[in-house]
Amino acid sequence: MADPVADRSGFLCTYMSTHPDTLVAYVKHFGKVDGHVSSAKMLSIDSKGMDLEYKMKGALASSRPQVVRVEFDPPLLGYDEVKPRLLGMKVDADEALGTVKAPQITHFELPFQIWITTSLLLFQVYVSSMPHDSSSNAKFWWLARTLRPGVFPDWIFSPIWAFIVIVHSSEGAYVATLARKHHMPWHIAMAWVTTGTIFGFPVLLRLRHLIKQARIESIMKGN
Repeated sequence: MADPVADRSGFLCTYMSTHPDTLVAYVKHFGKVDGHVSSAKMLSIDSKGMDLEYKMKGALASSRPQVVRVEFDPPLLGYDEVKPRLLGMKVDADEALGTVKAPQITHFELPFQIWITTSLLLFQVYVSSMPHDSSSNAKFWWLARTLRPGVFPDWIFSPIWAFIVIVHSSEGAYVATLARKHHMPWHIAMAWVTTGTIFGFPVLLRLRHLIKQARIESIMKGN
């Protein structure tokens, strides 16, 4: 079966020749080339990766350029995936190399996935709050009485709560650094930091997704 990306390799190489800074970023980050890369160009591209030719600053004019293969992970499923994948790789490379301009985030979104963290926290509260008086709401506490002390002995709850507080506080602090970096209005920043501290990873994952989208939009606008 023909490779739909390889079939358009010539066109894509010509198009990417107008974005030499992007190709240099690919070489340095994904090609893991250290040092000052002075120029780069795309030699070919297919659904599994691309071949990039580059020169180092200070190299002799007669020296041959180097070639590096950058693999796509996962491979592209079709030609329509080329543009979004290359844009996403540009964002990742710029972030890793510290050459990206941080876009402003001006809105808040509460991800649906917080139900996972909420369920786990409520379960932890339920089991750890079980009264020792066996006559108290026996039907409500039947599951907690079944799990304790066999599955959840009394001594385990303090370490679990300490772990939760430390992890969620760290995630909230990281969200705060992202809020400052991306110049959020104070009420938007407070919403992200508060929910990030309470619900943890789902909020952080959503925020990073929004940041990546904003960077891609910025690149497409030529900023």
